[in-house]
Amino acid sequence: MITESARPGPVTPDDLAAVLRLAVSTLRAAPADADWSRPAGAVGWDCWSTVEHLADDLLAYAAQLGPAEPPQDRYVPFLSVRRFPGGPNSFVFVDRDGGPAALIQVLEASGALMVAIARTAAPGVRAYHPWGLADPAGFAAMSLVETLVHLHDVAEGLGLPWQPPADVCHRVLARVFPDVPLDDAAGAWPTLLWATGRTELPGRPRRTEWRWYAEVRADAPPV
Repeated sequence: MITESARPGPVTPDDLAAVLRLAVSTLRAAPADADWSRPAGAVGWDCWSTVEHLADDLLAYAAQLGPAEPPQDRYVPFLSVRRFPGGPNSFVFVDRDGGPAALIQVLEASGALMVAIARTAAPGVRAYHPWGLADPAGFAAMSLVETLVHLHDVAEGLGLPWQPPADVCHRVLARVFPDVPLDDAAGAWPTLLWATGRTELPGRPRRTEWRWYAEVRADAPPV
């Protein structure tokens, strides 16, 4: 486990804003003839649907923190649907006639709303997630996990480089993966990919089941 002495400090909305900027610039660098229908890594969806799913996650997390009395036992009740068997259950869909530029703009807009509410919500607010009641910093950390790993998936599918900041990955691990020992030899980013079932590390086979811990922990660093 990540020890208290090694704890890197809290996840912040600025971390999320910086990673989202990197995500948007990475996707905008895709070639004009990139095939967004290609599989996104091993996630099982195509690249377009994976970016839609990420935008949906970010907007849904922002919505959880939005009400004056956030729900404690369910999600805010948007109507979500699956557009294909095994696909993501979503309420955010992008007009495909707009092409990749429209897809990226929706991602950018959803991310900006999540950043804004993470910056303005009172630290004492708690809202529902299936893996624990979370505070605004927790939702920022979960948003970062979604962005970091799904950009990895899409970058694999489109053949794009994706190397997020190691210090942000370290803070995310400390906040929502307290059960995962940081592999100093591999680094925080490969350890986060291992934690989310996307790779193996020396001596650690690829995970087939995993979860994060959304709830506020007694040992969590203060914001």
